[in-house]
Amino acid sequence: MEKIIDFFLEPYYSRATYLIILEAIAFVFGIASVIYAKNRNILVYPTGLIATTITVYLFLYDELMGDMMMNFYYSVMSIYGWWNWARKKNGSPVVPVSRTNKKEKFIGFGMFVLTMLVTYIVYKAYGSVIEFTNYIDIFTSGLFFTAMWFMANKKLENWTLWIIADIITVPLYAYRGWGMLSLQYLIFTILAVQGYIAWKKHLNNNLQTA
Repeated sequence: MEKIIDFFLEPYYSRATYLIILEAIAFVFGIASVIYAKNRNILVYPTGLIATTITVYLFLYDELMGDMMMNFYYSVMSIYGWWNWARKKNGSPVVPVSRTNKKEKFIGFGMFVLTMLVTYIVYKAYGSVIEFTNYIDIFTSGLFFTAMWFMANKKLENWTLWIIADIITVPLYAYRGWGMLSLQYLIFTILAVQGYIAWKKHLNNNLQTA
């Protein structure tokens, strides 16, 4: 047990205090954001915006360009999602929870492939040496990008993509020495499963009463 704790804490021994504090803040707001998302609460976006903005800086500092780019995108999409979720007509949300249709699935797949390509180009543009973990990063970037788009449009499938990407990210961040963020994504995985169940139940209830 002690070795496991040391594995997570050791990278922080030589890390600047302000970076640890920033990571802790991002951790708290990131968890809060997913909890709000699970409950279909619009506060998912302001809390998420705080977390992703901080994380952009952290990843840029560590030259993790794929992760940095994804969190920058999250920040932009948080603004769009905030606006989209806030729209109402006759007191009801304009964008209800729904499943993706064939066209949206096709668009999602296109975004997934395009994101991986762009992330790869960003790595090359910054002259980074692309290692095996970076290819995993490129793959998860595609998943996260598409998941965020689906979430902004309240598509149930967003949770499936979050679950897959979160599971992959947990060991990836642990390997990179991001102990708090690795733990955060473990919690994200659990919350994403709960989010899928909650949204599916909400969707089924709406279909029954329609």
